[in-house]
Amino acid sequence: MQAVASSANQRVMSIILVICAGHFINDAMQSLLPSIYPILHDKYALSFLQVGLITATYQITGSLLQPIVGFYGDKTPMPIALPISFVFSLLGILSLAFAQNYSLFILGSALLGLGSSLFHPEAARVTRTASGGRYGFAQSVFQIGGNTGTAVGPLIAALFISRQQQLVWIAPFAVIGAMLLKYASNWYIGQLKQKTKRTETTATHTLSKSAIATSLAILIGLMFAKYVYLSTFQNYYTLYVIEKFGVSVKQAQLMLFLFLSGVAIGTIFGGPIGDKIGARVVIWISILGVLPFTLILPFVGLIPTAILSVIIGAILASAFPAIVVYAQELIPGKVGTIGGAMYGLSFGIAALSSAVMGYIGDYIGLHKLFILCSFLPILGILAIFLPNFEDKNIIT
Repeated sequence: MQAVASSANQRVMSIILVICAGHFINDAMQSLLPSIYPILHDKYALSFLQVGLITATYQITGSLLQPIVGFYGDKTPMPIALPISFVFSLLGILSLAFAQNYSLFILGSALLGLGSSLFHPEAARVTRTASGGRYGFAQSVFQIGGNTGTAVGPLIAALFISRQQQLVWIAPFAVIGAMLLKYASNWYIGQLKQKTKRTETTATHTLSKSAIATSLAILIGLMFAKYVYLSTFQNYYTLYVIEKFGVSVKQAQLMLFLFLSGVAIGTIFGGPIGDKIGARVVIWISILGVLPFTLILPFVGLIPTAILSVIIGAILASAFPAIVVYAQELIPGKVGTIGGAMYGLSFGIAALSSAVMGYIGDYIGLHKLFILCSFLPILGILAIFLPNFEDKNIIT
């Protein structure tokens, strides 16, 4: 019996790792889009507005459609959406590789966004199903795949893509991703068949609809604080350290790498810690707990800035797996809807805040911008109003 259980656990872990690998490939392909903007800008003399519209198209399809896909999937699970998502991403990459006019650039970015919209809600559902009750751990493994892919995408572009047509070299990875996700899809289909053969007991909590709505509003506020700060860091940190400390571009990129390393560390450990002490506690610590470090950062030297960036990245990044898990527990049975909404919201906040923070930075300067953003984690105080309920026996 122990051997059978061990084999089953290994199979489930393999599913989580496959979904993680799929998330890596998906987000690496997505992050290639802004990386090729200089190529497209120079070759086709695109205006900054046209470049912005390409981004907007991707962000709109990648954020607004995810909750819709998740909502539909909660009513009618769509395991096949996992490999199909990579078909759309593949078509998007090919469209961008061979596009000779602006309309095809828009089409390619829309297809990439559509692929992402199909992937995230269903992947979140499969991840939770395969978690074996270790929801935070599974969510962290899943998320680290996406974070790593986002970081690697620009590196791939820098090393291997100097011409537009070279994007076709990415196509085989999309095919590999589709094959991996077909494996996960087949496993999930089997789980759905077993689910129909047994009696389901979906745990509920005693929260009223108004309490649930208030809790969701608080989570959105916390997401706002997290992603506005992270977006500002990712977009303007290199320029900030160059301006303040006079470092070279390569040194500034190394500083950004340290920050992203902290984000990866926080993503890895945030979920498992949440499994032990509760998602609500992790949310509280990760948002409000980072405040002392963000307040100090604009006023210290180069080396302390590098150290603080790692700490800030790690603490803030630990929040997202916990927020997703908590939201799924808040509304049991709506894993796809919640997963799609949370990922879509993160897309939307990051996209809008990058532009808004850049606009503000143009007027007040980057140093004052980082001082202004350092107060955002104060919103973490809202976590005290989140209900503290048991998450045991919730079946989705």
